[in-house]
Amino acid sequence: MQFRKSGLLLAAGVLAVTALTGCSGNNDSQGSPAAPQSQNAAEAGIVDLEVWGTNIGYQPVTKGSKLYEFYKEKLGVGVINPYVEWNGGTNYLNQLNLKIAANEMPDLFVPQQGLEDSLAKNGAIADLTELLPEYAPNVWKVIPEEIWNVVKANDPTGQGRIYYIPNVVEYGRYAGLIRQDWLDKLGLKMPKTQDEYVKVLEAFRDQDPNGNGQKDEIPTGGREQARWMDHLFAMYGVAMFEGYPEWDMYDGELTYSAVTPNMRAALEFIAKLYKQGLIDKESLLNSKDKWDGKIQADKVGNYFHWVEQGNLIFENMYKNTGVKAEFSVLPIPEVKGYKGFYTMKKIASPLWVLKNNKDEEKLMATLKLLNNMYDKNNWKDLFLGVEGMHYTMKDGKAVKLPDDKSTQENQILNPATSVSTLDFTIDLFNSTVSEDSKWAIDQVTRNMQDAQQYAKVIAGDGMPASVYDGYPDINNRTLYAEYASKIIIGQYPIEKFDEFVEKWNKSGGEEVTKRAREWYSKVQQ
Repeated sequence: MQFRKSGLLLAAGVLAVTALTGCSGNNDSQGSPAAPQSQNAAEAGIVDLEVWGTNIGYQPVTKGSKLYEFYKEKLGVGVINPYVEWNGGTNYLNQLNLKIAANEMPDLFVPQQGLEDSLAKNGAIADLTELLPEYAPNVWKVIPEEIWNVVKANDPTGQGRIYYIPNVVEYGRYAGLIRQDWLDKLGLKMPKTQDEYVKVLEAFRDQDPNGNGQKDEIPTGGREQARWMDHLFAMYGVAMFEGYPEWDMYDGELTYSAVTPNMRAALEFIAKLYKQGLIDKESLLNSKDKWDGKIQADKVGNYFHWVEQGNLIFENMYKNTGVKAEFSVLPIPEVKGYKGFYTMKKIASPLWVLKNNKDEEKLMATLKLLNNMYDKNNWKDLFLGVEGMHYTMKDGKAVKLPDDKSTQENQILNPATSVSTLDFTIDLFNSTVSEDSKWAIDQVTRNMQDAQQYAKVIAGDGMPASVYDGYPDINNRTLYAEYASKIIIGQYPIEKFDEFVEKWNKSGGEEVTKRAREWYSKVQQ
């Protein structure tokens, strides 16, 4: 694959030569490539790329593995995806930072917590402004122009350039999910008000809905740093995304939800639930695996997560316990004086950044990979994966196999989950479902549709992490996590919330708020 260097440089605008080197030839204990490309692969024009992103426990994609061969055939590029523990993104970010510090940046990767801003300023990731239209037109076309305009507005260099490919979601993905079968067993109606919701939680705690004769039910709960309890904040109109406070309009101005009276009221309510034993006592200690394990052990009555990933929970619970649970979307309980919603972000986060590779062949191979990945004709095949591993053929129809992390390689490239519509995603599920898993997929598709009535796009959608520059503790929500956690478990009285707001403002919150409102004014023009 040969390209004239002058033409590439012209297309790229500025492709600074960096000290960062490719890492596809380095050994890695987690399964990244250990050897240079074989002579046969080189002769075939196949370039191997190291790709990092979300992996919640699946097998790595290694050179010559089944998924590697599938991607090579379908996309024309070799894809290596080493196993890096995700753990909500925390472990992943730590390992990614270590790779970058060692001059072993992956060729294509998912950034976290604003990492792309510093990398763009340092010239470590590629300027995609001219590269995408010319070398990856499928990416350019599939993402709406108004979203590209937000990405340009977020350029940390202030030049209106494009440094990342955004994660575009055109429907609400999140909601509280509640055990409909437990409600039915106990003769309870779906709660509509907060008082009714509390009574349901009390019944889940006291009336043995899982029927094992033990008082082991957990009415609801969440995870570390007061995360993944968004359904409890939602009823107070608190903009939250995966347990992180977000920016929305309060009293007519863009405001960080963590410092609003809405948040104060929500924390006061959640602390009462905790005191009454209606929230998992280990909520602030639960890792993802631990919390998922409790749900899949038939113990949790209500949890919050991606609605479209519910089948993974449902099928694993059936595998673990023999229970075919039925979950429904929890309507946001009404609280007088508040308008509740589940947060929706069309631009969920930066999805992909490219290493500013001094190896021209690798840079062009990365663009080729992206262009083919975003070709809609490939989306269903990428969703299905490898026959015999991720799906099987039955009566002439491709059907997805049950989730099995011990045997299935990580489907790191699946644009159908990152640039898609509700109808397209539901069609993918329905057109590839097996008879054995239809009961779970039917719930998922119904719940996906039900969740839309509670989804609201927040005003801070697409805000860049650069508004937090110079204030890492605010960006990392350090102060919020401390006060929220201590208020919830009763270590702090609710009156301490006012102290938190004062500290937040004095430690940089006022400046961050100013920047956020300036950004909002710019994108509204």
